[in-house]
Amino acid sequence: MIMSASTALAKNRDSFIKLRNFTYALNAIITFIMVLFLLPPVFNFITMGLIGLPENITRLTHTACIILLPWPSAIGYRRFYQGILIRSNLTRRVALGTVVRLSTMATVAISCYIFFSFPGSVVGSLALSIGVTAEAVASKFMSQKSVDNLKKDQSTLMQEKPISYRYISRFYFPLALTSILSLGVYPLVTFFLGHSRMSIESLAVLPVINSLVFIFRSMGLSFQEVGIALLGENNEGYKKLRNFAAILGSSVTLGLALLAFTPLSFLWFQKISGLSLQLSRFAITPTKILTLIPGLSVLIAFQRGILVTNKRTTPLTIATAIEVITIICLLYFTINILGLVGAVSASIALISGRILANIYQLRPCHKALTR
Repeated sequence: MIMSASTALAKNRDSFIKLRNFTYALNAIITFIMVLFLLPPVFNFITMGLIGLPENITRLTHTACIILLPWPSAIGYRRFYQGILIRSNLTRRVALGTVVRLSTMATVAISCYIFFSFPGSVVGSLALSIGVTAEAVASKFMSQKSVDNLKKDQSTLMQEKPISYRYISRFYFPLALTSILSLGVYPLVTFFLGHSRMSIESLAVLPVINSLVFIFRSMGLSFQEVGIALLGENNEGYKKLRNFAAILGSSVTLGLALLAFTPLSFLWFQKISGLSLQLSRFAITPTKILTLIPGLSVLIAFQRGILVTNKRTTPLTIATAIEVITIICLLYFTINILGLVGAVSASIALISGRILANIYQLRPCHKALTR
C-alpha cells in the first residue's frame, strides 16, 4: 500500500523526503521480523508444528524463504517510486518496470533450468527475488526526473501545511493493516488446507489456481492508484472511472470464465502448468468457483481508490477484516464440519469473503462521493 500513499501524499520536497524515510524504516522493520521468523526453531514450529508440513517440504520452504529475504524491502522501495511515477502521469514507465521484472525472472529461471539442477522452489524464489530487485532499481532510475521536479516544486509547499510523520502514520497504517490482513489470510488458508480432506492435492493445485486467477485479477490491482491519480479533488473523474471499471471488470471475469468453463482449462493446467491429468481435473471446480474474483478485485480497487482519495482509509481496514473473518469461519465450517475437499473449501471461502467486503464498502464510498 505504500504506492497508494506515495501517489496520494508525495506533493513536494518535504512530503517526498518524509515518505521516503517512512518507507525505509518500514522496510528495515519488516526485514528484521522476517529474519526472526526464519530462525530454524521458529520456522520449524510454524511450518511443521502449526501447518503440519512434512520435513522435506519444510526444508525446501526454508531455503526458498531465505532467498526471498530481499523481497519485502524491494517491493516497498519500488512501490514508493512507482507512486511518484503514477502521480507524474508516467504510468508507461511503471509498465516498463514490470517488463524488467518479468524478463529478469524469465532469464534467471531459464538459466537455472539449463545450467543448474536446483529444486523448483529454489528456481522460483531466485527468479522472484532477483526480478523484483531489478524492478526496484529500474523504478528508482525511471523516476529520477520526477523526483527532481518534485523537490523543486514550491507551489504545493506554499499552499499546504507540511505533513508530519504522525499524519503519514495515521493515513498509512489502516492501508497497511488492509494489506497485512489480505496477504496474511493465505498462510491461514494453507493451515486449514493442511488439515482438510485431500490436503496434499489441495496444497498442490491451489498455488496453480491462484496463479491463473492472478493473471486476470492483476488487471484490477493497479486500478486503485489510477483512481487516486485521476478521481480529482472533488471526485470529478468518478463517472469515467466507473465506466472504465465496469468494462475492465466484465472483461477479466469473462476471460477467466472462458478458461474455467471450457476445455481450455485442461490446456492450461495440464500442458502449460504441468499438472497431471488427475490434478488438472481436481483444479477445475475450485477455478470455476473463483471466476468472479477478477471482477470483484476491480470493484474493490475502485472503491479503495475513492476512499483513499477522500482521506478515508479506516473503512478499508474494516472491509478487509470482514473478508478475513468470513474466510476463516467458512474454512473452519466447510472443512471441519461439512468435510469438503480443501481446495473447494478455500475457493468458497475466498469468493464469499470478497463479496462481503465489496458490499460493506458501498456505503462509505457513497458518503465520500456525496460529501
